[in-house]
Amino acid sequence: MNKAELVAAVAQKAGISKAVAEKALKGVVDAISEALARGESVSLVGFGSFSVQQRAARKGRNPRTGARITIPARKVPKFSPGKTLKDLVAGQKKAVPKKGGATKKGKK
Repeated sequence: MNKAELVAAVAQKAGISKAVAEKALKGVVDAISEALARGESVSLVGFGSFSVQQRAARKGRNPRTGARITIPARKVPKFSPGKTLKDLVAGQKKAVPKKGGATKKGKK
C-alpha cells in the first residue's frame, strides 16, 4: 500500500474526503517526525511505539576499495509493533470491522 492508497482507505473508513484524509495523514506523520527529531517517543496503544535508538560507532569496509573505515555513531528511528498489531498480522485476531465501532443490538 502506498501513500495514495492509504489516504483513500482512511477517507473511506472515516467517511471523509481524500483531501481531508491527506491533511490528517500529513499532520500525523509530521507530528511523529517532529517528536522523534526532539528525541521523544511516540506510543500508539495497540498499534506500536516509535522511538529513537542510538547506534554506536563501528568499524566497516568500503565495498569498492576494501579500505577500512569508521562508521560514525548515529541516531536512527525505530518502530516496535504493539500486541494488537502483532496478533492481527499473525492471524490470531480479526481485523476491525469496515464501518468501525461497535453496533447496538435491537431489543428482543
